[in-house]
Amino acid sequence: MTSKTVMCPKCKQQFTIVGNPGAKVALTCPKCNLIGSFAFPCVKADDGYFCIEIKNLTKRYKDVKAVDNLSFNVRKGEIFGFLGPNGAGKTTTIKALLGLIHINNGSIKINNMDIYKDGIKIKKEIGFLPERISFYDNLTPVQTLNFFCELKGVDKSIVPSLVKDVGLEDAMNRKVGTFSKGMVQLLGVAQALIGNPSIYILDEPTAGLDARWVKIVRDKIKMLKERGATVIFSSHILSEVEALCDRVAIINKGKLIAEDTVTNLSRYLHMKPRLEITIKGLNGKVPGVISNLQGIDTAEAKGDTLFITCEPQIRAKVISSLEAAGFIIDNIKTIEPSLEDTFIKLIEGDN
Repeated sequence: MTSKTVMCPKCKQQFTIVGNPGAKVALTCPKCNLIGSFAFPCVKADDGYFCIEIKNLTKRYKDVKAVDNLSFNVRKGEIFGFLGPNGAGKTTTIKALLGLIHINNGSIKINNMDIYKDGIKIKKEIGFLPERISFYDNLTPVQTLNFFCELKGVDKSIVPSLVKDVGLEDAMNRKVGTFSKGMVQLLGVAQALIGNPSIYILDEPTAGLDARWVKIVRDKIKMLKERGATVIFSSHILSEVEALCDRVAIINKGKLIAEDTVTNLSRYLHMKPRLEITIKGLNGKVPGVISNLQGIDTAEAKGDTLFITCEPQIRAKVISSLEAAGFIIDNIKTIEPSLEDTFIKLIEGDN
């Protein structure tokens, strides 16, 4: 939350208002009762301010070191992807971020406050969606969200719009016990939005959702960023992370193995683009002119499609060599390295 002193344009009375960056709040002048509104400016992700700082985090469960000397930072206003294979330590790190477990070593600061010393104050600024979420089966989504509004001290008038925003308006009066896994997940997203927090921690937010609902959640995450909120989310759906995240951190066996943009990680690993060239009559055979060309890492043919991994600067030479050899090219497509490719190479290199 941030505060701002404003002046009534009618009576010149000054008063202080509070709200999150990017939020539009309704105002009533305490002196003359003039009604108006104020939009708090958004905070850009590149302002250099780290709102989350994790340093040397270590958590052991008996003889198992779930998180091993982990350090990374999250900038204010960015969408930050947190990735790793099953058992890598993602959920343990998230629980530590929320102050739900005691750590063996290290420090966690959120908005420059210690998560354990200032936990109550910090948690008011966080919207959390756990990996496995459950609600009371005998309540409707409206009753469920009303309950969480009471817990958070938030006006219940926001509930109908929250239900609509996540696409559950047609199920507004159904019992949650009749919901599919995806519908429960959407209700969890709505619960995380209560109170307009400035930081969102979402553990597998699109798990169990079909394509339509995935789009709803994706658009909601984009909207949160536009409003100036910070979003951390873990996911096994790497295409979602690639489409949404400003930066990613990848952990394996409790250790950080990479933290950067997807593009920079690919460059760091010297990931190369792949050419897909369609040539009629290829019949699964790699042309000899390609086999003898310098700068090609791999070349294979499946049917009439030739797959070539090579340095970007020799793509034109590949095409001209094929044409000079008499091959008629029907189609050319360049596939840039994906987050999945980068992720697999990093994980394999860490084993």
